[in-house]
Amino acid sequence: MRLNRRHFVASAASLAATATRAASPQKFTLLLDWFVNPDHAPLFIAQAIGAFDRAGLDVSLIAPTDASLPPRLLAACKADAALSYQTELYLLVDQGLPVRRTGTLIDKPLTTLTALKRSGIVQLTDLKGKKIGFSVPGVEEALIATMLHHAGLSVVDVTLINVNFNLVTTLTAGEVDAVIGTYRTYEDIQLAQSGLDPVIFLPEHYGVPSSDELIILSNSAGVGNPALPKFLAALREGVAYIEAHPQAAQQKFLAANPSLNDKLDIASFDALPTYFARNPAALDAARYTTYRDFMHRTGLIKNALPLDDYAVAIAT
Repeated sequence: MRLNRRHFVASAASLAATATRAASPQKFTLLLDWFVNPDHAPLFIAQAIGAFDRAGLDVSLIAPTDASLPPRLLAACKADAALSYQTELYLLVDQGLPVRRTGTLIDKPLTTLTALKRSGIVQLTDLKGKKIGFSVPGVEEALIATMLHHAGLSVVDVTLINVNFNLVTTLTAGEVDAVIGTYRTYEDIQLAQSGLDPVIFLPEHYGVPSSDELIILSNSAGVGNPALPKFLAALREGVAYIEAHPQAAQQKFLAANPSLNDKLDIASFDALPTYFARNPAALDAARYTTYRDFMHRTGLIKNALPLDDYAVAIAT
């Protein structure tokens, strides 16, 4: 049978269009936890070295206008994933939000309780009778209470003041004697660069369980998204590149975010590589159940649910 040329051309064009559609990268939207900063470096490096492209993904990294929005937008299926914190995960689930931890960006705690050398505070017991500033009611108050208890004190021995995220300014102005919520890779560096000699106490050394600092959340209905393991595998490439080529990675990060080319952000970038999760998909089940129990024991969550209600491991 003789083929009709027009039919052949039309069929070929249709096949070409189908192939093009199949080869088109899949869109994947990640909501950041807050404004872009060096904590997010592996994401931007994965983008810069083409890891997302090789995975067949078109990744959008979006900074929110309000830090409280990402998990709620994710719960409303307005994004494929969102950055959050392990400490916040339990609160979100306790509130009934359909979110699950599906990946980790920073797998070590960053939070510190910080004083200044000029205050004379050199050990936790020196906080007795002092003012401690905090930003996040509930969680940070529980951290302080746990640390003080470990040192033989209690919250009645100190004055807690909500400083509304003005941690550095209230501490340097002498309005408080110490603050909790500073990061060992940012504010503590800022204080040291200013010559203020920060005295740093790590919560995990004083009775607080270790936790992942920055995690990736998915909507519970989107845990099976085929783009997710591809995204996590590409992110792993970004982390590996930073570890293998720190200076080149820094240049790529600053090229993508020129407003961060300053002394503090560069020092923060240099301090972070050992904190990034080498395998973002890996789940430390014991860590997540231990912190769940801590949150429940301190009254921060009403129910201690099974691990699967909080976190899942994604095979990559």
